[in-house]
Amino acid sequence: MTLDELRVLAQEGEVDTVVLALCDMQGRLMGKRLTARHFVEEVAEHGAEGCNYLLAVDVDMNTVEGYDMASWSRGYGDFVLKPDLDTLRPLPWLPGTVLLMADVAWEDGSPVVASPRQILRRQLARLEERGWSAAAGTELEFIVFRDSYEQAWHKAYRDLDPANLYNVDYSVLGTTRVEPLLRAIRNHMEGAGMQVEDSKGECNLGQHEINFRYGPALRKADEHAIYKNAAKEIASQQGCAITYMAKFDEREGSSCHIHFSLLSAGDEAPVFAADQALFERFIAGQLACLRELTLFFAPNINSYKRFAQGSFAPTAVAWGKDNRTCSIRVVGHGGGLRFENRLPGADVNPYLAIAAMIAAGLHGVDEQLELEPAFEGNAYVADKPQVPKTLQAARELFAGSAVAREAFGQDVVDHYLNMADVELEAFHAAVTDWERFRGFERL
Repeated sequence: MTLDELRVLAQEGEVDTVVLALCDMQGRLMGKRLTARHFVEEVAEHGAEGCNYLLAVDVDMNTVEGYDMASWSRGYGDFVLKPDLDTLRPLPWLPGTVLLMADVAWEDGSPVVASPRQILRRQLARLEERGWSAAAGTELEFIVFRDSYEQAWHKAYRDLDPANLYNVDYSVLGTTRVEPLLRAIRNHMEGAGMQVEDSKGECNLGQHEINFRYGPALRKADEHAIYKNAAKEIASQQGCAITYMAKFDEREGSSCHIHFSLLSAGDEAPVFAADQALFERFIAGQLACLRELTLFFAPNINSYKRFAQGSFAPTAVAWGKDNRTCSIRVVGHGGGLRFENRLPGADVNPYLAIAAMIAAGLHGVDEQLELEPAFEGNAYVADKPQVPKTLQAARELFAGSAVAREAFGQDVVDHYLNMADVELEAFHAAVTDWERFRGFERL
């Protein structure tokens, strides 16, 4: 949808609401609902204000200490949400409503460098300097429950009713049970201008996946964030709930495998297929940086519960050709040659993850790293470096990463280290159900 088209629809009364959203550190859409008339007359050109604490709070929206860009001592002022009109789209599941993403800037026009969208833009600019662009695709799994979000809250997320009672991986019968919801999500995403390819069942009870067409990295990160929010809204409209926790229970976790390739910025010709040496160095960079950049792939305490042997979530830093036991899986051929990063879970921030993949790849290219032979067999039992097992370990690796400092800048590194510190402090202060069941009577 163009701005002129929106202006006409607003005048005719067919659109009355514009959602202007940024993606926060946790990967959520945050922003404002504007009247369509106000948006086309004022905000489209000048932007809108938002409190800068939106990039300096925890998942509960608590104001926390340690962020340089926003604090009580700095007064929690505003930054500017600058509409990216290329992202303007209808939201068919919400009557009279359209949405677009915002870039985040300070009042003087300079970018808010810790904003996930700006972090990815910076890495895309590094590619553009070399005549390349990035293409990506995210495969986002989720679990559907027949409880509403409010019911799940009041049940303390215990004894929920999963949409399927057995493993429905690739099952047509099993997915039919949830088709009213999945069909609504697929069709509404198409109506919002996204190219849906398929949906399928997964292993955990009530677990499913909807996949979208591969495309330009920034656009796909935007669509990932919009789709994730939309699926929750559509599920809520049907009295259901969806979770994107990386590990909801002791069964299989929910992943977000990310496919990636490079294109020539001019003619969009595939780069990896034309330059095998470049491809190998880009993959070598993924392996060299995977551990130290894990914080951008696994940002939460819960993320690390997913890394379990024999679970289709990786534990070893290894690459293989169509080998799902490896962290990096090379697939495709010819123009479709690409690699898949299997480390991220469904709780990942797509902007940060893709930015980390670009940074790692460019490190491999710049340092002319040699690629080790492809791993064959079961990487779960391989003598390979291991993925960090905790958020604390990933935090320390990120803190010591020269690659992160060079690629993202010290301000960004410090910002996301503080995010990790906030999560760790909150978790260490919590008393869990596991502790109560284990110790209430028997200790």
